[in-house]
Amino acid sequence: MAGLLGSALAGVVFGLALAAPPGPMNAVIAEESVVRGWNAGVKAGFGAFTADATFFVLAFLGVVAFVEQFPTIQALMVGAGGLLMLYFAYGAAQEVEGTFRADEELAELEEESTGFRKAFVLALTNPYQILFWLTIGVGLLEPGRVDVLAKTPYVGADLAGLLVVETGSPALIVGFFGGIALWATGFPAALVTAERRVESFAPVVAGLSALVLGGFGVVFLWDAATSLV
Repeated sequence: MAGLLGSALAGVVFGLALAAPPGPMNAVIAEESVVRGWNAGVKAGFGAFTADATFFVLAFLGVVAFVEQFPTIQALMVGAGGLLMLYFAYGAAQEVEGTFRADEELAELEEESTGFRKAFVLALTNPYQILFWLTIGVGLLEPGRVDVLAKTPYVGADLAGLLVVETGSPALIVGFFGGIALWATGFPAALVTAERRVESFAPVVAGLSALVLGGFGVVFLWDAATSLV
């Protein structure tokens, strides 16, 4: 029982470590949260969550490993992701002046939110998530060991060796998706709380989201172009 609980808790940490670092997914979640409210932010978060669940099923079926054999397809997916990010960056820039409205107007904005679809489609073409499921994600399904914090974007090298867990455990996988779900609900809540206290918070976050999405879009398009050439 203790082993299962330890694996589940390690999975939660792993899920949080994957979901928390700054990037295009969190930029979309942040924009939706501060402009349209907590519900819209959570929907965007679960769009990314659903994409990860889709990748998990594809990895289980062996489709992810099959796609790894075709670099051209991967490059085209990366290019499509870059174009989508530029498009969403433009949309975020249009909402720089956005802020919380009256309850009635906020309800209308939440109904108009496309955050779930936006995050889901973007996540399916996000090279970081594709690369994760082509490598580490597939390994979660097989008996072995994984250095959880070493896979954290940007700071993984400094955290290597701190949390090594056994893979192939259902408890680890459940905890992993639980960690992502925790971030998908907690991150929007923190943003909404901050927005209510700081009047200029929403336009600042929308502007930063536009910059992040635009920057990643350019990088991904460049990566796709160099891979195809």
